Amino acid sequence: VQLQASGGGLVQAGTSLRLSCVVSGRTLSTNSVAWFRQSPGMDRRFVAAIHRNGGRILYSDSVKGRFTISRDNARNTVYLQMNGLRPEDTAVYYCAFGPSVIQSNLASQNAYAYWGQGTLVTVSS
Repeated sequence: VQLQASGGGLVQAGTSLRLSCVVSGRTLSTNSVAWFRQSPGMDRRFVAAIHRNGGRILYSDSVKGRFTISRDNARNTVYLQMNGLRPEDTAVYYCAFGPSVIQSNLASQNAYAYWGQGTLVTVSS
């Protein structure tokens, strides 16, 4: 199983980026998917997730209303649309997925079995 994240870069505050995560080796539709991020000097933290049944989508308070997570099962790809970027959004963004994530654990890193390598997003002020 491999997850390949891409789409990061250096942008100015207030602009947008879309991150992609292509999953190979497993069927995306039967798994829950999520994005986490790790800022310099900080622990990795939850950003957004979609439960495998598609019925629950969860966002961290810091990105709610600005970021949108979505999935394209036909392309086995997860997206994170990031609008209104702020300097505090600067981080390495990781995609994650797993078959056994229950809805109450969507924000828990330990719930996800597979992780991508991360893509760096830098937001300048």
